[in-house]
Amino acid sequence: QVQLVESGGGLVQAGDSLRLSCAASGLTFSRYSTGWFRQAPGLEREFVAAISRSVGTTWYADSVKGRFTLSRDYAKNTVYLQMNSLKPEDTAVYYCAAQSTAYYRDVTKYDFWGQGTQVTVSS
Repeated sequence: QVQLVESGGGLVQAGDSLRLSCAASGLTFSRYSTGWFRQAPGLEREFVAAISRSVGTTWYADSVKGRFTLSRDYAKNTVYLQMNSLKPEDTAVYYCAAQSTAYYRDVTKYDFWGQGTQVTVSS
């Protein structure tokens, strides 16, 4: 059974940093592309960042480019999202997901999802 478990969320002030983790069991991240998405109340789930399964190429939403960095540790089968210079508009539930295609920004292409972790940024 595949499980993705996010952690690292919390309440921070604008300008602070957080590092989210996504640990997988039942699948190996080296064989899947991994994405981070977020969903704020009343809004649709939106793409944040993704990393390809093989080469490790990363993609970012324009809204987080230069502030967020996605990385992975194969030995720990864990993916990280380092979030710096956080803004109130980053407030959302953050989800990690895994997929076997190359449609990294498409939420419908992801096969496995975590339960999400809340990130709240106060002004």
